[in-house]
Amino acid sequence: MREAGRLPRPDAARRVALIISGHLGIDPVVIAPEASLVDDLGANSLDSMEPIIAFEEAFNIEIPEADVERIGTVKALALFFDHH
Repeated sequence: MREAGRLPRPDAARRVALIISGHLGIDPVVIAPEASLVDDLGANSLDSMEPIIAFEEAFNIEIPEADVERIGTVKALALFFDHH
């Protein structure tokens, strides 16, 4: 997913951080946009399914499986929701 030079709207980034925080038990203040969902935040494939469902409900869109596999960072996730 191309994210260089693009920034999500602050409200999209904040909502993404809050959802991640709620599902992974991480303080939303320390969730950096560049953080890898797996490497930095410790989400594994099972951990990431619940937040994906929460994201779909919060943003009222469905994330195609191919996009789920390509989204690797908090910023990429916020950009996805910001532009769909």
